[in-house]
Amino acid sequence: MKWKLPQYSGRDYLVMSFFVGPFTIGVNSLMLGALYFTDYRVFLTATAAAALIYATGFTTCSAVGVFLKRFFTGEEGIGLRLLVMVFLFLIIIVLFLELLFHGYKYIPFFQYTFNNTAFVWSLLGTGISAIFITFLLEGIARYEIWKNKMKESEQLSRANRQSRLQGLKSQVNPHFLFNSLNSLSSLIHEDEEKAEKFLDEMSKVYRYMLRNDDDELVMLITELNFVRSYYYLLKTRYGDGLQITINISPADYDKWLPPLTLQTIIENAFTQNVMTKDQPLHIQIAKSADGIVVCNNVQPKLISQKTDIESGIDNLVTRYSLLHQSRIVIEDSHTERVIYLPLFTCKTGGCA
Repeated sequence: MKWKLPQYSGRDYLVMSFFVGPFTIGVNSLMLGALYFTDYRVFLTATAAAALIYATGFTTCSAVGVFLKRFFTGEEGIGLRLLVMVFLFLIIIVLFLELLFHGYKYIPFFQYTFNNTAFVWSLLGTGISAIFITFLLEGIARYEIWKNKMKESEQLSRANRQSRLQGLKSQVNPHFLFNSLNSLSSLIHEDEEKAEKFLDEMSKVYRYMLRNDDDELVMLITELNFVRSYYYLLKTRYGDGLQITINISPADYDKWLPPLTLQTIIENAFTQNVMTKDQPLHIQIAKSADGIVVCNNVQPKLISQKTDIESGIDNLVTRYSLLHQSRIVIEDSHTERVIYLPLFTCKTGGCA
């Protein structure tokens, strides 16, 4: 187990490296006067002692700041947190300066006696600097939070774009389009009514997949309606080899999930598994404790090693992890794959 120094902003010790040197020289000059610069023993010893005191005090203040962060959170807690931090930091400064000033009396070759004027000026200078450093570290911390949010937003945007491309590459391609049109052509000659129904469902599928919005989430009922149309096309092609059942309560219809989530999972299932009339692929979509669960039986087929069969699922996991740390849980066994999907209660994704 690694032990790490407390970090309030992530840049605490970089900031400390800029201030410890000037503080050390300034305080020693006030305390020891010309002797500090004329006797190398005094210079080296006093510099090391003061630097150690200031570094320890700075680390203590960082630890206090990290501790207070746990109690004063959110935008409304910033002002009170800074006020308490400044108050406690000033107390810490007094204690450490007392230690430094009285400690020098016990080093014989320093020839030092306690100087009230030097102590007051050191306290004043260090206190003002501490207030400045407190606000500086708070600014750095908020900048780091903003930068991380921007990074996560960019990652999510990239994941969404990849998801759309994945959906387009897997479905809006010559093979899928050819198979759909081929099925439609056959139905036109066999049953015009079924052909019209097929064409209607096909238009719904492509309209949903080619929509031109930037929504990160869609309502569950919208996704389920798409899945029903998508399943109709697949059922026409695969017949009894594919069976999809949906058992979702209407109470969950107004919840949210990333678009094409269920399509990605269904596609992954029939890409990896054998589907025949004698060995049908069963996919079940049902309610779970905090979302929905999608499970399918496992009957693997031979797939070229060059094919990245899990890329769609990997992308889906990434998208969920970026949506306020919501997680997909995947459980695999020799006979079944079960995927647990969280649902969101609002469109922003932060209400899972």
